[in-house]
Amino acid sequence: MRRRFLDYLVIIFKGIAMGAADVVPGVSGGTIAFISGIYEELIESIDKVNLDVFKVWKKKGFKAAWSSINGGFLLALFSGIAISILSLAKLIKWLLHNEPILLWSFFFGLVLASILYIAKQIKVWSAKIVLSIIVTSMLSYFITLAEPFASPESPFYLLFCGFIAIIAMILPGVSGAFILLILGAYQTAIDTINNLVVGLTTGNMTLFKDAFLKFFLLAIGAVVGLKVFSKALNWMFKHQKNLTLAILTGFMIGSLNKIWPWKEILKTLINSEGKEVTLLDKSILPSSYAGDSQMLMALVFIVIGFATILILESLGKQKNKA
Repeated sequence: MRRRFLDYLVIIFKGIAMGAADVVPGVSGGTIAFISGIYEELIESIDKVNLDVFKVWKKKGFKAAWSSINGGFLLALFSGIAISILSLAKLIKWLLHNEPILLWSFFFGLVLASILYIAKQIKVWSAKIVLSIIVTSMLSYFITLAEPFASPESPFYLLFCGFIAIIAMILPGVSGAFILLILGAYQTAIDTINNLVVGLTTGNMTLFKDAFLKFFLLAIGAVVGLKVFSKALNWMFKHQKNLTLAILTGFMIGSLNKIWPWKEILKTLINSEGKEVTLLDKSILPSSYAGDSQMLMALVFIVIGFATILILESLGKQKNKA
């Protein structure tokens, strides 16, 4: 497929939208790819990236190898994703520290609407589908109660988080940022990206090196996960769609506990910056919250988050009709 510069510019903007979605827990970059009409091309292009590329390069040259993996498309898309993630990280970090209740309320609304969006796509309901939703809801809920099995800044844990979170790039309905939330590594990931930019722009090489190492570990985990998950998840989505959607629905229902806006901190740790961060917490009623519960504004942001998914769904319907 021959593309003009304008075509690649459009792909970059689609990547920016995917990156924004991947930063926000509850919205999937895969969903944005699906809505914008590039999901199948993305999956096929990822599948083509393997060691055979080097054989093509050796026999026919770099241009043929680049073309064989749809390199121009992947470069444009992932450039857009990177631009979006790097630019949004600072804002998310500020909100996490200064307006946590309102931020989590927005996320809660996003996930609540996403549950309805995914469940509506289940075409055939059966006992197996209902049971799958119940079992995965319970499993997901108990995962949110568990203490992370390692520090969110542990090298091996960062590799694992990157490996699991990349699922968001493969299957619509699953948010990579949301998975990082469940694993307790979301704030670490946001801080890492933000520190990477700050260290580079201010010339603080100590901050940059520490952030780059964490970013590199997340990226390596993501690349490995991308290849491991792509074929299996793509097959499930194509051949066991109803069951896959049921599992996703249950996973998201149980995970609502993790992003409930009002929390009581049970355990903390000191991160690499010498700051105290939450390691384990539990959901409580707004009336039991120690500080200002911001109840009215929280409800407003839940509605805004919910409406965001409805708008995305509407855009998806218009895309399908077109």
